[in-house]
Amino acid sequence: MPANKNAVTRYFILDCLLANRFGNYTTEDLQKRVSDKLSEMYDKPVKVSLRTIQYDLDYLENGPFKANIDHYAYIDHSPNSPDKNITKNCHRYKDRTFTIFQQKLTDEEKHLLGETFTLLGQFDGLPNLEGLERLRESLNVKTDRQIVSFTKNPLEGKNLLGVLFTAISQKHVVNIHFHKFESPEVERTIVLHPYLLREYNRRWYLIGAAEDTGKIMNFALDRMDSVELPPNHHYVEYKGDLNERFEDIIGVTLNEGYELQTIVFWVSDHSKDYVATKPIHESQKHYRGDKEAELRRQYPTLQGGAFFSIDCIENYELIRELISFREDLIVLSPDNIRDTVMERITAMYEMYKPWRK
Repeated sequence: MPANKNAVTRYFILDCLLANRFGNYTTEDLQKRVSDKLSEMYDKPVKVSLRTIQYDLDYLENGPFKANIDHYAYIDHSPNSPDKNITKNCHRYKDRTFTIFQQKLTDEEKHLLGETFTLLGQFDGLPNLEGLERLRESLNVKTDRQIVSFTKNPLEGKNLLGVLFTAISQKHVVNIHFHKFESPEVERTIVLHPYLLREYNRRWYLIGAAEDTGKIMNFALDRMDSVELPPNHHYVEYKGDLNERFEDIIGVTLNEGYELQTIVFWVSDHSKDYVATKPIHESQKHYRGDKEAELRRQYPTLQGGAFFSIDCIENYELIRELISFREDLIVLSPDNIRDTVMERITAMYEMYKPWRK
């Protein structure tokens, strides 16, 4: 047994890695990940030798833990030649429920875990994550009440959240079969590197990069027919924070090449408190003092109410959100946003004209 102060910590890290069903870790992979984790924990560079990892694996397998480790061959793409395959000798537990660290939960921990199961249970796809229900039963955790409730889209019957959640967390490429609303009879297929699940307006979206072009795309889950996890695809991670792409927009549609604009609008007395307490966008500003006085001089016909602004890139969701307030919100600037809103309202009016009495 290797005798040093990092041994137990290494066993804990290796235990997590060997239990990962999607890791496909070689001895070199385990060496790097253990070294990285120790460096992060001790806030200084830690280099674990390959021989130490080999000793650790042997100790886990043949020592008192008696871990049943599967040493298997995994076919992957060559990093230098994507068209060529290489065979990697990988390691993981044969029993997917096995762990060398078993700790009895306190009553308080069981209570909190039960509430977590209740919360996750509202996402119809997530209870299908492998082992979740089995874990709940093994811990004898009861989930007999609901504290936090989420609004669901009743049309999302396929419940692909679980599959996609797992694919993202395990960094696995997905093959998506989907259709468009305008041509539901035509099935389309795309290989995607999934990065993020995002909810907007009671609809879930998958954000990822197309494998053939690298372009970031979004797909509504209710347009997906099925999702597969194809083997032998090298997952390419997104460099940076994907959430930054959504900081300047409402919803999920990012129009490439569009500029960020400051949109100034007036809201009536009827809706100003609602808008003030539930901002249309995180950048929203409520104008008071000199700025408000200046706007009232510029727009003397607008009585009462309040003036606001948001900094956004134009997209479909932005225009729809502004129109949704009807006569209680008037866009003042810039001209292109105000004109687009006016065009939509005019089009709506023309459609209703035949029924006007």
